[in-house]
Amino acid sequence: MTVPVAWDENLAVELITERSALEGAMLPILHALQEKFGYVDSRAVAIVANTLNVSRAEVFGTISFYHDFKRQPPLGRTIKLCRAEACQARGAEELAAHLENSEGVQIDGGYHNGVRVETAFCLGNCALGPNALFDGDIFGKLDPQSLSELYAAASRKAGARQ
Repeated sequence: MTVPVAWDENLAVELITERSALEGAMLPILHALQEKFGYVDSRAVAIVANTLNVSRAEVFGTISFYHDFKRQPPLGRTIKLCRAEACQARGAEELAAHLENSEGVQIDGGYHNGVRVETAFCLGNCALGPNALFDGDIFGKLDPQSLSELYAAASRKAGARQ
């Protein structure tokens, strides 16, 4: 994952235009905006709607339906902790409790030390769970120590960006 850049309408139009001819272009466009800026700016909604000839309500509905799309610039870094069934069977809930108890992090509860830990429902690495996603990399076979180390590394990166 690249470090998000500040909102730039010309860059947004370029990203949108590059993907507008794709079949089912809305999701690839929204993902590209999210990847580039760290969120989907409200100003992009009208641009996407006009480019794809759909209503703004449809674009907004898509953004609000999918949990991964953010509507505000990120305040720090994000770790996604898988809590789907396979990772639960391998101890994901115990890891979540460990992180809350040892680091004071509230899962899905905002930023702590510049890091937000969000629930994910399957990262596609079930055989090596429990898993987390950070900066585009999947971390598997997590245990309390390795999750705490990942959280510490994310906190350091968050501090480096502030």
